[in-house]
Amino acid sequence: MDVLLLLLPLLVALPSLSIVESRKTPVEDYYFEYCAVSCRAYSASVTEFGAAGDGNTLNTKAFQSAIDHLSQYSSNGGSQLYVPPGRWLTGSFNLTSHFTLFLHKDAVILGSQDESEWPVIDPLPSYGRGRDTQGGRYSSLIFGTNLTDVVITGNNGTLDGQGELWWQKFHKGKLTYTRPYLIEIMYSDNIQISNLTLVNSPSWNVHPVYSSNIIVQGITILAPVNSPNTDGINPDSCTNTRIEDCYIVSGDDCVAVKSGWDEYGIAYGMPTKQLVIRRLTCISPTSAVIALGSEMSGGIQDVRAEDIVAINSESGVRIKTAVGRGGYVKDIYVRRMTMKTMKWAFWMTGDYGSHADNNYDPNAIPVVQNINYRDMVAENVTMAAKLEGISNAPFTGICISNVTIGLAKKAKKLPWNCTYIAGVSSGVTPAPCGLLPDQGVEKIGPCAFPEDNLPIDDVQVQTCTYRRNF
Repeated sequence: MDVLLLLLPLLVALPSLSIVESRKTPVEDYYFEYCAVSCRAYSASVTEFGAAGDGNTLNTKAFQSAIDHLSQYSSNGGSQLYVPPGRWLTGSFNLTSHFTLFLHKDAVILGSQDESEWPVIDPLPSYGRGRDTQGGRYSSLIFGTNLTDVVITGNNGTLDGQGELWWQKFHKGKLTYTRPYLIEIMYSDNIQISNLTLVNSPSWNVHPVYSSNIIVQGITILAPVNSPNTDGINPDSCTNTRIEDCYIVSGDDCVAVKSGWDEYGIAYGMPTKQLVIRRLTCISPTSAVIALGSEMSGGIQDVRAEDIVAINSESGVRIKTAVGRGGYVKDIYVRRMTMKTMKWAFWMTGDYGSHADNNYDPNAIPVVQNINYRDMVAENVTMAAKLEGISNAPFTGICISNVTIGLAKKAKKLPWNCTYIAGVSSGVTPAPCGLLPDQGVEKIGPCAFPEDNLPIDDVQVQTCTYRRNF
């Protein structure tokens, strides 16, 4: 709790999409401005479809009716649905294209604890099964598939998954299907998720999958640090994604980059690539700030992370893979990372088990190469790095430069543990293992961070308005 109190000023100071305070009436706001990549011609409030924000009335049908009705405007300027102040209990509902869901700062969407309000859908084809159990999975609280141009935003309104019930079922082995996420968007293009607070997700929080051109910005994610698999943001087989200005306290990885599991991910063959992560603050005592894998069988390439703050987390950057995964993790660049109270600053492993089933190919050997870390400072670290490749397929092209790691009083006697890797270092303290020979401070160049912009960096927001005209 002391750490969280210390971080509150950081949270308040995080840059985000600016929201203009709305003008109010005794009932609800009728006009306000906000920033988004797309603006809409038609507007409505969920109250116009019978929703009640009393925390008890079930609003699943009201949300879905509103969105279904507004979908008629998708080819005629698009539409936006406003969620006013209140506590809006609902099960899973589906979005539509050319659509904005906007939450007032005092709006809370509450995930129903009635399992019948969460439809069961097929497992992801690149996974072959659910993550928690064999078979299907519960649809996410906010769900969309085959969509174009969707904005989920607000002036810091809240999605509360009420996950405690789901966590207990997971621990007791009583889940029939894989737990739902808070937001999942599949097979879609041009997605913005911004300026929201996500709390107590049953499992992962934000999961774009098989999608492209995605912005996740100004999101606060809060979950108990002992809650199971409450990953923050998981781009999965996605292209051209930007994650920035987010604050995450999680029971699992804060950002987990994925692309499918074993033979299913290999067969689907859709990598995650062109990913930007910047200005992220993370607390995750049992997991990583940025994890690459372990489900990476479709490949992960061209990830650029910078200006990251890690506090009381297990590892700063973690690469997780195993024999049977296949695929690759390559062209990874991380710079300007500050780490405080960590178990490991860097962790790579080629022996991360947990296979989807026994049908994986033991000859599917993952490739890990061109991994670059530079310009970092860490303090109170138990062990600088644990870098473990695969005996017949070492991880190569590792470059670490201008990194200072302050070890904890009870640090491991061996600060670096390296097996089956190859690379170089420059200006690193404490001195790395012999498999990362020091090239001298004048040779930092090999760890160069790309200076070109990815296409998602060129996407700009505009000022949009909400005015009741439905």
